[in-house]
Amino acid sequence: MKHSGTATLPLHYGKVPPWLYERMSTLGLSIVEVILSDYGKNEVLKRLADPFWFQSFGAVMGMDWHSSGITTSVMGALKRSINPNSKELGIYICGGKGRFSKETPNELLVIADKTGLNGNELVRASKLSAKVDNTAIQDGYQLYLHNFIVSDEGNWSVVQQGMNDSDRTARRYHWHSESMQSFVDKPHKGIQGINRGNILNLTDSAAHENRKGILEISHTNSEKIMQDFANLILPNHHDVRASDVDLKKLGTLLYMTRENQPENFEELLLLKGVGPRTLQSLALVSEVIHGAPARFRDPARFSFAHGGKDGHPFPVPLTVYDETIGIIQKGIEKSKLGNSDKLQSINKLHTIIAEAEKNFTPDFDINNVIEEERQNSWRFGGKTVFGDAEKPSSPKPIQLSLF
Repeated sequence: MKHSGTATLPLHYGKVPPWLYERMSTLGLSIVEVILSDYGKNEVLKRLADPFWFQSFGAVMGMDWHSSGITTSVMGALKRSINPNSKELGIYICGGKGRFSKETPNELLVIADKTGLNGNELVRASKLSAKVDNTAIQDGYQLYLHNFIVSDEGNWSVVQQGMNDSDRTARRYHWHSESMQSFVDKPHKGIQGINRGNILNLTDSAAHENRKGILEISHTNSEKIMQDFANLILPNHHDVRASDVDLKKLGTLLYMTRENQPENFEELLLLKGVGPRTLQSLALVSEVIHGAPARFRDPARFSFAHGGKDGHPFPVPLTVYDETIGIIQKGIEKSKLGNSDKLQSINKLHTIIAEAEKNFTPDFDINNVIEEERQNSWRFGGKTVFGDAEKPSSPKPIQLSLF
């Protein structure tokens, strides 16, 4: 198993409103179902163990794109929607925040009894991954959330998060059971955060003797497994800025979905009658499902699917959100009946835009895009934790050129 990366995030408090949490649960389940159908169970675990993908996943679901709350909300929504369908899906989610994290061992033993997996080994893996991040690596973060995700094939991932009260940041740690040879000898694929001086890292190879009295596990020789170290540090500012996104990717998306829908979009039965704004969201959801790992280096871009609950970059467009969910769910239903055309169409949507990026040079002001979204928010049932989006009394003229 390897530690697949970390993310350092501004610490945010507050609850997700029910109108968003319900939709997050539904969209999250739908995305997981498509990934399971197209790529298999271990790919779901691999995605959850990627800090960049996880952040993009949370952003496309309408959470605040950079805050610590994404971790708790995304895992809570997934646990709520996936576990009632675990027997069919073959994926189980244990643990949670605070006292729920302590229930992980009991939950794992129940799952083991149902699936025939080795419950004691799963419990041991859960406890050791938490022990490493909370004790063996003393970086100033105290764990308060632990989620253990396991498939009925025995592979698993861990998503856990710690808090640093002194600088008001949270650090999320990701683990994946694939390829790791030791829990205590350089298990992390990556730990990313701001350099705050020396830290105690008892998982370093040089700390072999010191580890003996801390973890009841023998030292095993392991190859270098930190080559793909994944680092994600998100800024304190809440608003989305040009520096937060890949403007070429975002510009191509906006141009292709709003201004120049190509003929091959017309050929997709799935997309007939779908407006440009929903097409924009579908394209970003398609990328979360089918995109290559390198496409998730700017998680803020995915907030342009469904905005954010605090209004950044714009209010959550509920009618667009619901239409996106409906299209994906219909595709899943058709696929179960042997007709995968709609799910293939979602994949094709992503590939069309990715191909267009090669020869596209956008030239636009991201602030104009955000302002346009905010002015039109009332049309799409825009909503934030502060209330419904209102129709502007005197709309501002916006000049938006994407090329």
